[in-house]
Amino acid sequence: MKKYPEKILVAWAEAISGNTEIRDWLMKNGYPELGLFRFALFFDKAACDWLIKNAPHLMATIKAIEGKKQAFKWLEVNQFDLLIRLAKASDNNKEELKYLMRNDPLFAAIALRIQLVKNEIEEANNDVHRWGFE
Repeated sequence: MKKYPEKILVAWAEAISGNTEIRDWLMKNGYPELGLFRFALFFDKAACDWLIKNAPHLMATIKAIEGKKQAFKWLEVNQFDLLIRLAKASDNNKEELKYLMRNDPLFAAIALRIQLVKNEIEEANNDVHRWGFE
């Protein structure tokens, strides 16, 4: 994964949380992969396809967050250790989140943002009152 300036990672966290202005800025200013990440979290096919072709490590991270073993294997083989930890922490793994808090607080914050989004998606999927209305 290319080295991103800290302010870009902060912007990524904001985009993940739903800040559309920052998401759009990322997409127009050389970081489309970070802007599209938000769409891919919500299973947007075009965003997923773009990430697979242009930033497969981010698509693999999303799949790993969803618990796909093959995605973890791909990240491991390609030595994306930080993204493996991010995926686990984003999937409510408390030990990985503690590790990130101690060793990479910015990625811990990103993991918490992803965790909130994924938990909201899961909650909506399990809400019988919303079935068939989206």
